Amino acid sequence: MSILGKIMGAIFGSHAEAATPASNPEAGGRHATSTSNEAAAGGNVDVVAILDKAVAKKKEKLAWRTSIVDLMKALDVDSSLAARKELAKDLGYSGDMNDSAAMNVWLHKQMIAQLAANGGTLPPDMRP
Repeated sequence: MSILGKIMGAIFGSHAEAATPASNPEAGGRHATSTSNEAAAGGNVDVVAILDKAVAKKKEKLAWRTSIVDLMKALDVDSSLAARKELAKDLGYSGDMNDSAAMNVWLHKQMIAQLAANGGTLPPDMRP
């Protein structure tokens, strides 16, 4: 399973299986996730509650709201540079993958957008 699939599965459960990146020409060539079963079923998933609960179980402070690494750690998904590069490829990142800081910022924004596009509810300050 891809890194994107693991993250989506951790948030949406089995409903995430249909979520795969698809080209979105209206987003300037960026990728978006196709509608998942969860969104199609009209269900919304409280992303904040799921991630806050996951963070509460950890023995370290994780800033998942601003960090892709911490978001991945909260969900027990490999957050290594190699894994983040794989996620960047899955999401269509066209920047320099050797500039991990810029890539991480982009990845976090894209991941939040993916969660929202697939039925995840987020507070207004986090919505794409």
